[in-house]
Amino acid sequence: MNVSDNLASRNMIGGAIAVMIVLVVLSNIFSVVPETKQALVIRLSKPYKVYNAYRPNEDFGQTGAGVIAKIPFVDSVHWIDKRVRDFDMERQSVLSTDQLRLEVDAYARYRIIDPLQMAISAGSERRVEDALRPILGSSLRNELGKRPFASLLSPERGAVMDNIQSRLNRVASQYGAEIVDVRIKRADLPDGTPLDSAFNRMRTARQQEAQSILAEGRKQAQIVTSEADAQAAGVYAESFNKDPDFYNFYRAMQSYRVTFGTDGTDAPGSSNAILSPDNEYLREFRGRR
Repeated sequence: MNVSDNLASRNMIGGAIAVMIVLVVLSNIFSVVPETKQALVIRLSKPYKVYNAYRPNEDFGQTGAGVIAKIPFVDSVHWIDKRVRDFDMERQSVLSTDQLRLEVDAYARYRIIDPLQMAISAGSERRVEDALRPILGSSLRNELGKRPFASLLSPERGAVMDNIQSRLNRVASQYGAEIVDVRIKRADLPDGTPLDSAFNRMRTARQQEAQSILAEGRKQAQIVTSEADAQAAGVYAESFNKDPDFYNFYRAMQSYRVTFGTDGTDAPGSSNAILSPDNEYLREFRGRR
């Protein structure tokens, strides 16, 4: 290998090293902020500035995402998610007002809206979750402890969730976070006697409700029947007053139909009877005299 080859090889190595140094320097000067992240710049171990901060109702593509510049070896970037995050609450045992012990699983969804406040008060999203988790548990116990078990199966459950969310939001704001939603995943009675007793009480309550509805239905039926009978009696009386002879004839025909089944159907009360032609019951068969 001659001198020119050695020189060319050294130049290539030197060029590669220079390129690497330039890349390292550029990587420490510039960073690319994605749409889904907030860039918290830490300068000399203190929170300094936020790029691509969360803003309500912002248009995609019109945020602060893109290339940002920083001071090499002085600034560092802490990435914070702009998207909604969630955390689960540890299973809680809650006593309702009707003395039912419930096993409740719940979760909350939140978003970091003030990275500077979050960095100062908590330091990381994980610590925010650790701080909010016990607050969620205590809020659930307080709210569910004011209500019977049946409230969790009714529209009142929405009001319970709103109260818990409001209380949790007051604490979350101290950490630069906003609670988006709170939901109960499961609310179960413990297996065994408490569960069987609850089912028996619910069954008894539904049976009592069914009996009340049935009694009310019978009452209304009697009222309707009485009104119909009174109306029918009024119609009969009016008919009798207009034409007593026709009324007697019509009532006799109705009686014959039921007694003898004259229309060929199996009318109730159809039977054979032996009567004298002069029997008063058969007077309509004899015609008018």
